[in-house]
Amino acid sequence: MVPDPDLRLIELLAGRLCHELIGPSAAVENGVELLLDQDVELAQEALALVAESARRASSRLQFYRFAYGFGGEGRLAGTPPCELAASYFATTRITCHYREDTRSLPLARQKLGCNLLLIGSEALARGGTLSLAAVSSGLELEVAGEAIHLTPGQLEALALATPIEALTPRTVQAYFTGLLAQAQGLRLVAGTAERGKLHLRSVAPAP
Repeated sequence: MVPDPDLRLIELLAGRLCHELIGPSAAVENGVELLLDQDVELAQEALALVAESARRASSRLQFYRFAYGFGGEGRLAGTPPCELAASYFATTRITCHYREDTRSLPLARQKLGCNLLLIGSEALARGGTLSLAAVSSGLELEVAGEAIHLTPGQLEALALATPIEALTPRTVQAYFTGLLAQAQGLRLVAGTAERGKLHLRSVAPAP
């Protein structure tokens, strides 16, 4: 039986989303268990844990709803993408700068930007800074920090050079982002301008 490429992509993205929610969901569960304890001080700590974990899960869900689910047509009802990104990265070791010029771009372009932010975050295992800006060719993400690294597989997936059946949980985000760029008549390239920095930029398709 030949695998359905669309189904393969959906399965991997769904698995990624579930992975993102496991941590805060487990923390909520642990907090609820602690609430059953009769110790008042411990119960207060548990309430704080539950509240913080719930906020974290909510911010991740809202961010992914836009990054994965927004269809790119019409107007977005609710929180602007720049605020979704700020909430998503607030509890991480990554500082996100969502530039003012990016905030006025069409929502479909900002959806691409949010997925670029996810790629950038994967390159910052030790934390760092992400700066998303609008440029003449579309978007540019500057990734700055220590030990910046994207695997050859991720770079190939970003360029849509990876067969769908060969995608893994590690490379699916890059491939999906590449698809979003392609749908907008763009392609994605990566380059290092200086030590400690990586740039991901959308450019016109190769002739």
